[in-house]
Amino acid sequence: MRPLFLGEVSNYKEFKDLDLARVASEILAFWKEEKIFEKSITLREGSPTFTFYEGPPSANGTPGIHHVMGRTVKDVFCRFKTIQGYQVKRKGGWDTHGLPVELQVEKELGITKEDIGKKISIEEYNKKCRETVMKYKDQWDDLTVKMGYWVDLEKPYITYEKEYIETLWWILKQLYDKKLLYKGYTIQPYSPAAGTGLSSHELNLPGTYKDVKDTSIVAQFKVKRDAKSEFLFDLDKTFGSKRSQFNVEYSNIDWNTVDQYILAWTTTPWTLPSNTALAIGEKITYLNVLTFNQYTNKPIRVIVAKDLFAKYFLVDPTKVNDISVGFNVVENGGIGHSVLFKGRYAAWQIATICSGKELLGIRYEQLMPYLQPFYDAEKAFQVIAGDFVTTEDGTGVVHTSPTFGADDFRVAKQNGVPALTVKDEGGNEVPTVDKKGKFISQIGKHLAEGVKKYSIKTHKPLSVDDFYVKNYTNEDETHPDYKSTDVIISIILKEENKAFKVEKYEHTYPHCWRTDKPVLYYPLDSWFIRTTALKDKMVELNKTINWKPESTGTGRFGNWLENLVDWNLSRSRYWGTPLPIWRTKDGKEEICIGSQAELRTEVEKSIQAGHMPTSMGQGPWTLDLHRPYVDDIVLVSSKGEPMYREPDLIDVWFDSGAMPYAQWHFPFENKDIFEKSYPADFIAEGVDQTRGWFFTLHAIAVMLSNSSDEIKAINKKVGNGGVSFKNVISNGLVLDKNGNKMSKSKGNVVNPFDTLAKFGPDVVRWYMMENAPPWDNLKFDVDGIAETQRRFFGTLINTYSFFVLYANIDGFVKDEMNNVPHDQLAPLDKWIIAKEQSLIEEVTAAYQDYEPTKAARAIQEFVNDHLSNWYVRLNRKRFWQPSSRGELSQDKKAAYETLYECLLVTAQLMSPIAPFFSEWLYKNLTDNIRDRAREHNTPLQVESVHHSLLIKAVDWRKNEELEKSMDYAQRICSLVHSIRKNSKIKVRTPLQKVLLPVVDEKFAQRVKSVETIIKAEVNVKEIQYIDDASGLLIKRVKPNFAKLGKQYGPKMKEVSAVINSFTQDEIKVIEKQGSLNKGGFDLVLEDVLISSEDIPGWSVASENGLTVALDITLTDDLKREGIARDFVNRIQNLRKDMGLEVLDKISIEVEKNGESVAAALREHQDYIRTETQALSLELKDRVTEPSEVDMDDFVLKVKIAVN
Repeated sequence: MRPLFLGEVSNYKEFKDLDLARVASEILAFWKEEKIFEKSITLREGSPTFTFYEGPPSANGTPGIHHVMGRTVKDVFCRFKTIQGYQVKRKGGWDTHGLPVELQVEKELGITKEDIGKKISIEEYNKKCRETVMKYKDQWDDLTVKMGYWVDLEKPYITYEKEYIETLWWILKQLYDKKLLYKGYTIQPYSPAAGTGLSSHELNLPGTYKDVKDTSIVAQFKVKRDAKSEFLFDLDKTFGSKRSQFNVEYSNIDWNTVDQYILAWTTTPWTLPSNTALAIGEKITYLNVLTFNQYTNKPIRVIVAKDLFAKYFLVDPTKVNDISVGFNVVENGGIGHSVLFKGRYAAWQIATICSGKELLGIRYEQLMPYLQPFYDAEKAFQVIAGDFVTTEDGTGVVHTSPTFGADDFRVAKQNGVPALTVKDEGGNEVPTVDKKGKFISQIGKHLAEGVKKYSIKTHKPLSVDDFYVKNYTNEDETHPDYKSTDVIISIILKEENKAFKVEKYEHTYPHCWRTDKPVLYYPLDSWFIRTTALKDKMVELNKTINWKPESTGTGRFGNWLENLVDWNLSRSRYWGTPLPIWRTKDGKEEICIGSQAELRTEVEKSIQAGHMPTSMGQGPWTLDLHRPYVDDIVLVSSKGEPMYREPDLIDVWFDSGAMPYAQWHFPFENKDIFEKSYPADFIAEGVDQTRGWFFTLHAIAVMLSNSSDEIKAINKKVGNGGVSFKNVISNGLVLDKNGNKMSKSKGNVVNPFDTLAKFGPDVVRWYMMENAPPWDNLKFDVDGIAETQRRFFGTLINTYSFFVLYANIDGFVKDEMNNVPHDQLAPLDKWIIAKEQSLIEEVTAAYQDYEPTKAARAIQEFVNDHLSNWYVRLNRKRFWQPSSRGELSQDKKAAYETLYECLLVTAQLMSPIAPFFSEWLYKNLTDNIRDRAREHNTPLQVESVHHSLLIKAVDWRKNEELEKSMDYAQRICSLVHSIRKNSKIKVRTPLQKVLLPVVDEKFAQRVKSVETIIKAEVNVKEIQYIDDASGLLIKRVKPNFAKLGKQYGPKMKEVSAVINSFTQDEIKVIEKQGSLNKGGFDLVLEDVLISSEDIPGWSVASENGLTVALDITLTDDLKREGIARDFVNRIQNLRKDMGLEVLDKISIEVEKNGESVAAALREHQDYIRTETQALSLELKDRVTEPSEVDMDDFVLKVKIAVN
């Protein structure tokens, strides 16, 4: 044994039954004690920076397994960039405002939004919100630490802090000054359950549109007879003297006196009491149809679009285009005597055909005359034109309620049609549905009367205040008498001969992203950001961002930008960032405050003007910029009028989208830090943030690039076109193993803490990254984690244990300054070093391209297939050489150094994904030489793998030719093993010969260079090379249908015939050249499946152009050698069972069992003794107290004694 360096520790740590969760705990303690995370930043001071933005979580909810996934993705690339030499600062943050917090507080306190300011003051409520928002912070911190997510939790940004809010105000001021902030009265999505309006991006978060079955109704609007509508009524003029069969059938009816209706369809019957217009398409053709109402049997005349006629009336669809006046069901093969047949009206006749333009201006009676418009009533209840009317569905007529639809609002305004509204106690105009989603009492009164009048059964007595337009009060819908307000309205209209058709209709309907309750479209006074003004710039700059996957950037996100609308900023809530705008009561003067200093100045002006007491100069607002403190501030206008703060809060997504600036309190401080941290090099969040955080980050950045001089200057300096992030990963969902969403109600939620404790964070992280790209949905399966633990980490641990076992026996200690020269390495050493260079390049490129799955799979393949299953297995004898035990020959030293390097490089390359295990492996390999490394300033002087610098591939260590040769060796061995398996011949039984058809000129040369390895691996005596001219091998070819089907489709039969006609020469061509043109088809090797016919006494296998033939004839000599090899295997197993050490010597006694077995053991006894560390091998007639050894075909009685 060679002498040790002074101060070195000889042994590498050995482990049995390694607990990876315990490894993580020990490494965590090391990181904490040595401040490894902090040093990873300070050690890179002065290096290029890599900026990562943390999308802030809300700590009022508990973390889930999907957060482990999301945070792993973030951590991987920050760690990678650190070992690349970048300084990577990761500032943590907390999202503390908004609906999630408020709704939780209301639930805990047992209150609703309406109780705030009554049962509890705004001040007390917000204080509770401030406390609740950090309710689960300890759990989040615990998960962050335990999973190894490195982020600064000591100085995080918190969105409720006044410094953060001040930056938000500054941003709003920039937008306001550029006229990008305005107030408007429009129809906006509103959540009654949450009590606030929503922005369009909130309405487009994943899962907000749900499939629902609602009651739909085709309502009958009764036309008023006047000069404008007379052409619909005068049938004598229409028909003249012509009498149809329909007229004959129903001659008892005077159709001239029958009521005339216009049909309009809606999936929201609750909007019908607020109807004030009907919209038609001017160029649409309409039919006036004589028929009978299916619910009352009364004769009616109805108007419906011609293109939708067959949807409601029994008619041959092919005859619709031939419709003319007088066309009727009786004369066209219809029934004519029943009102309905198979859901369609079966008694009808066409009375009039007209264009939509002819219907314009026609007046109709109010459908549900419960209230009248309080202004311009004479302009209500008329037919108007709508550019949004189509014949895709419905009746070709759209019921219009200006208070509950954006298109309705717009078209009514264009035509001077009033909305049906009332005035509240303050004289403000309000809709017929309040913000709780309930009809006002004036409407409720009439609905309650209808319930009583028509004896409608309900699940409970309904008062005038019980008519909610959706089930916002969580009524029991399973009750047999439960009826929604839509159903009640439909029943009333049926009874009143105002419903033409009522049915359930399945469609998508928007729901609130936080309460999961239906959204209403509601008229609101709101503040908007004019995002549409910079839409084109947002679209163009988005094209400069590297999206993973690209389809999200060009598709989901890109399409969203293309259809952008102005951002509704207003939120009518209490806990959030207040809108910093003060206005006079008449709205003629206003001011937008952009800083605390500006607010102080304006407060002083107001105090001097006498609008506030002096004490307000040092009021609570100086410490807290939330409500109610800022609400108490009254400012003074330029004309001396008092100005009051607009009561709205701002969209919480604006809070998080402003974090690049607000986390540093820019521009009020940290300008130098911000300049180095903008824009982000990388961000990552779930796909649900595509139209959330990703959008608000992008929108605010683009708008500031246009409106802020400070941001313009920084963008110019750092070469930024105006984005806030350069690279983004949009993570997929984490589903259960069956592909279902996880939810507590389904009982399929995975506890992240339990999973980390059971398997250790490295295994969970590796499983998540290796299983599928992060942007694909992950089917989370605990069995898959166990498989990762066994297949990858188990293999790597075994490889490390193998190294340690023999390194400690031989006293090997790594010496960075004394390595065996590369040109003196064995071929296998050079090969694995060459593979390592390829691995370094492949993994580095994958990380660089934000492809963690490619990196993980490359590392895993290297460890499993190349390092463990090939290099270590084929080199075992180099490590275990009995004649040189305890001695380090150059060849043996080279083997140790090579395996050591591969383990060390693996540790570094895997460290971004598996930070704990990689640290453990690095420390176990390097701790014993740390002092010497520091003394000589060598790379292994760093105490943590996360402080090391990423190894780079070295050109002169690459060997493409050797890699190709070894690839042939591995493929040939794989084919031979498959033949052995199919022939049921064990690998330990030697065979005589392998035939290898020569594929190309270099094939034989390459295989011969690794021939010794192949023969040893597959246990054959000889390899013979043959060319195609030998005629020994007959090739067969058939189409690869799996590939060809996708490419050729209907031409499959033709291309298959061409492939089946290949000659032997054509098969050789496509094998050697990889392509062939025949029959007009350009075919490649992957298009065909080539196999070879067996030769008598041989077995043949082919794959990807490579063919082997194995002589499977077993001679007696080969059988005896096989028995000896099997015997060695059984003795080695017995040694393990007895717990013997590697160096323990033994004696073997074997009870005779037939002459063939005895001959095999005698003939190969030297080999057996050498391989098993046996000093003697004796064959006896009887062995006392033996162990029975199963040799598959027979049993041997064996006794082992330790010498």
